[in-house]
Amino acid sequence: MAIPIYYNFRNIWARKLTTLLTALGIALVVFVFADVLMLTYGIEKTLIDTGSPENAIIIRKSSGTEIQSSLSKEQASIIINRPEISLDENGKLLAAKEVNVLITLPRKFSGSVSNVTVRGADDASLKLRPQIKIIKGRRWQKGLEEIIVGSAIAKNFQGIALGNTVKFAGKQWRIVGIFDAQKSGFDSEIWGDVDQIMDAFRRPIYSSVLVRVAGSENFKKFKKAVENDQRLTAEVKRENQYYAEQSEMLATFLKILGVTVTVIFSLGAVIGAMITMYAAVGSRTQEIGTLRALGFSRQNILTAFLIECLLISISGGIIGLFAASFMQLITISTINWQTFSELAFDFKLSPQIAIQSMIFAIIMGTAGGLLPSIRAAKIDIVKALRG
Repeated sequence: MAIPIYYNFRNIWARKLTTLLTALGIALVVFVFADVLMLTYGIEKTLIDTGSPENAIIIRKSSGTEIQSSLSKEQASIIINRPEISLDENGKLLAAKEVNVLITLPRKFSGSVSNVTVRGADDASLKLRPQIKIIKGRRWQKGLEEIIVGSAIAKNFQGIALGNTVKFAGKQWRIVGIFDAQKSGFDSEIWGDVDQIMDAFRRPIYSSVLVRVAGSENFKKFKKAVENDQRLTAEVKRENQYYAEQSEMLATFLKILGVTVTVIFSLGAVIGAMITMYAAVGSRTQEIGTLRALGFSRQNILTAFLIECLLISISGGIIGLFAASFMQLITISTINWQTFSELAFDFKLSPQIAIQSMIFAIIMGTAGGLLPSIRAAKIDIVKALRG
């Protein structure tokens, strides 16, 4: 015969202050644990959402990023003349030759300077990224020193507003549009005419070529043809795969840092839960003896105390997760170590993170309550009744 569950609730309520403090300790650890996962997931999702699986990006082999890549104009022409590349509704090639450079801009609130990516784009660049919508103004005109800026750049940097000018590469660039890229990495970029950007930075080479290649078979054929062409020395990746790789270094660092902090905090929470349960066992010795005398087994006592630990840890997990969910309202910026440029992203909570956080809370509660529960189960009936 098992001990009724209301017995556990009654005992938790009887020691509500210590129970609350223990639950809050677990909640704090769950809050930190969930934040780390949300931060890492936010970075990964921001960069993965930046690319499309329908697009293929071509960069110089082993360069890693567009910033480090270089493709000559002849190489770019060879690539965009491949027959596997799709056409738009007007029969034009869905291919964009682009250049990426870094500039520095002062942040709006701290005043410190940070690297920002400037992308020289051409006519097909916006067609290949339909998630980008100009929300103010218009797109740049070819042949003019005009730029459009991502919403994160407009929000976080000084002097970035429609109609203002930005000076870089010795020229004054007029901001003619602000675009929204649906919280992808493009929100942290500045775009302008590729020829004007290359001329301003005296750069005679492109960084990358972006093309639309429909179908997996076409993509394999295109990838094989480009990578085996001795004139190119290039590598081909799906655009979403390319951006996912950009998040690896920063996401890995945050995971290691976050897990280290969480482990330290979790030790404190486990010790707190252990102290609470040992105190409960000590104050309920006679009660345990009575239960044993009524016929409840050692296993029943062990189970009852473990259930109390689980109830406390689940309560702490829910509180911590609820508090962490509000972090989704915060957007933060940092430097992407692989491109050395500004990247704005949000904390993102997923069902998987919620489940992982609750499992973590239950593990902490069980670890903290196991030894006191075993001690309660081992108490001798006669000694317990004597007090």
